[in-house]
Amino acid sequence: MSPENIRHNGKAQVTSLRSMPPLERFTPVTPHLAISPRVSVVVPAMNEAENLPHLFATLPQWIDEVVLVDGNSVDETVAVARRLRPNLRIITQTGKGKGNALAAGFAACTGDIIVMIDADGSMDGREIITFVGALVTGADFVKGSRYATGGGSDDLTFGRSVGNKALTALVNLMYGTRYTDLCYGYNAFWAHHLDVLDLDCDGFEVETLMNVRAAKAGLTIHEVPSHERHRIHGQSNLRTFRDGFRVLSTILREWRRPPGLQLPEPTATPAADRGVA
Repeated sequence: MSPENIRHNGKAQVTSLRSMPPLERFTPVTPHLAISPRVSVVVPAMNEAENLPHLFATLPQWIDEVVLVDGNSVDETVAVARRLRPNLRIITQTGKGKGNALAAGFAACTGDIIVMIDADGSMDGREIITFVGALVTGADFVKGSRYATGGGSDDLTFGRSVGNKALTALVNLMYGTRYTDLCYGYNAFWAHHLDVLDLDCDGFEVETLMNVRAAKAGLTIHEVPSHERHRIHGQSNLRTFRDGFRVLSTILREWRRPPGLQLPEPTATPAADRGVA
């Protein structure tokens, strides 16, 4: 035991700190909540060798696992990634498109929390703590938002911004959500909700699909502010009208789709209401 200095009648006295109680005295909060959850970060990448140094420099040291999904790059993406982070896990994509890459990356994760982030340097890995903080304090799914207070974008064109706002408003009307940013790829969630999200799309509509299915399943969804920077090198594969139409088709298709897995009704008082810190 370590001594502790206290004062009594103005005089310093030394007392002993109480020893830590045995682990058996601690009560688990829920089967899915850990004091220090393992965090996996999934990075879909294709020909992003020049951008990976910028992204990886922002990733916190406390991340447990980084899974890079390589879309059959023809540049040095894989070699650069291995050099920057030797303990990196690399998955070679067998299909095509961002949705397919994320599904492969999610399936390979071993962490309790999964964070998805783009490889082009537009997203700041230092924001991950905000996403994780929202999850460990009660959220099931956390969305980054460029329109939330404190967020922003250096990259959104007028046309993309108008389209995003219109599609966001449509989803809010149809699904009763209060999203501010539908088409943004910086998200995080508890890994045990993968079955609910059930990714089965290939393209950039994947973010919309995840947002809609999370809402339909009754997940607790929080938005956190995020600032999007310009892509550092190369050209984006996003095509405004083509991918906007795919997003709209996804919204309408999911409306007709029967509800999938949903969260069971709670059988006990939530931990927050029982005074658990």
